[in-house]
Amino acid sequence: MYSVEFIFEPGKYDSEFHALDNSIREVAESMDGYIGKESWQSADGTKINSTYYWENEEAIKEFSLHPKHLEAKRKYSKWYDGYHIVISEIQRSYGDNTIAHITPNERVKNA
Repeated sequence: MYSVEFIFEPGKYDSEFHALDNSIREVAESMDGYIGKESWQSADGTKINSTYYWENEEAIKEFSLHPKHLEAKRKYSKWYDGYHIVISEIQRSYGDNTIAHITPNERVKNA
C-alpha cells in the first residue's frame, strides 16, 4: 500500500476549480487500486494535507497521467499558493483499534 500526500497552501478557488476538483475525485474513486483519502489542515489554516491511499505504484502512475489530473497540474497556480508531494510505501499501521483508518490496523498490546 502507498500513500500520496498532497500538501498545499490554498489560494482562491472558483467554479472551475470546484468542477475540476470534483472530476478528479470521481476519477480517483473509479480507478482500480484506489483505496481512499483523508485530509488534514494545519492549526493556523495555512496548509492542507490531502492523503490518497493506493494499492500500488502502477495505480498512482495511471492516476497521475489521467487528462483531468494533468489539466489540474497545468492550472494549479490559479488556485494554490504552493504545493509539495510526498509518496510513501506504508510498511506498518497500528493502534488500539478505537480509531478506524484506511490502512490495516494491527492491534497493539498494552505495555
